[in-house]
Amino acid sequence: MEILSIGNELLIGRIANTNAQLLCKKATLLGITVKRITVLPDNVNETAEAIRETLKRKPQFVLTTGGLGPTFDDKTLETVAKALGRKLMVNKDALRMVKEKYQAYATRAGGQTDELTEARVKMATFPEGTLPIHNPVGTAPGMRADLKSTVLIALPGVPAEMDGIFEETILPLLKKASGGAVFYEESLYADIMESTLAPLIDAAMRNNPEVYVKSHPQAEENQPHIELHLSTTTSNAAEARKRLHKTATQLAGLIKKNNGKVYTREYGTQGEV
Repeated sequence: MEILSIGNELLIGRIANTNAQLLCKKATLLGITVKRITVLPDNVNETAEAIRETLKRKPQFVLTTGGLGPTFDDKTLETVAKALGRKLMVNKDALRMVKEKYQAYATRAGGQTDELTEARVKMATFPEGTLPIHNPVGTAPGMRADLKSTVLIALPGVPAEMDGIFEETILPLLKKASGGAVFYEESLYADIMESTLAPLIDAAMRNNPEVYVKSHPQAEENQPHIELHLSTTTSNAAEARKRLHKTATQLAGLIKKNNGKVYTREYGTQGEV
């Protein structure tokens, strides 16, 4: 899977890319591997070219975030149309979704107009042959394009809306695609210099190729305290626990042989291993 985060506000550092972080976390827990995150501007030509390049790599899923709203700089639907070489047209199902939302807003506001203005119709103007996705939180529908080897999905940039669509529609899709695979993880904590630790991690991973080990320094170099994050993906929970336990045991042994200390969970809470 690849993620394309669209928005000038991301590139100028105005906001953090929390959408990509959340999508990565949720996809990973479902057993889906995220291969790449690309941050792109609100520029039709540049972003359309990036979409075409992404599709050449044939990921199973491409998720975009941002650019589905009614303002002038919301250009994702136009961009996808250009990337796929398709016409833009008002999608009747998407228009119904938008209309129903504004009618509900008008009812709650007691008189606010529910007129389908040009800006509102814009949110229902989709690339030909694509499908709208219900937005349970906001107004702009998501978009799905089923291509030869890839499902391309456009999600809103507003985090609550993005997450709402993901939970309702995307999560079941990814779960089915993963075939029941699940991401498992475990952490050890060690007092050891990272330069001393590096070859020990290499050795443990050579002996346990299904387990990935990543070190995260937690303190200063002269007071080394490092989190060791172990992870594996499999549909068999018992096998996952076996893999992680075996790797953690080997790694702990190597660290202690090199005069390091190893702790379970957080520093000192369960004592030294």
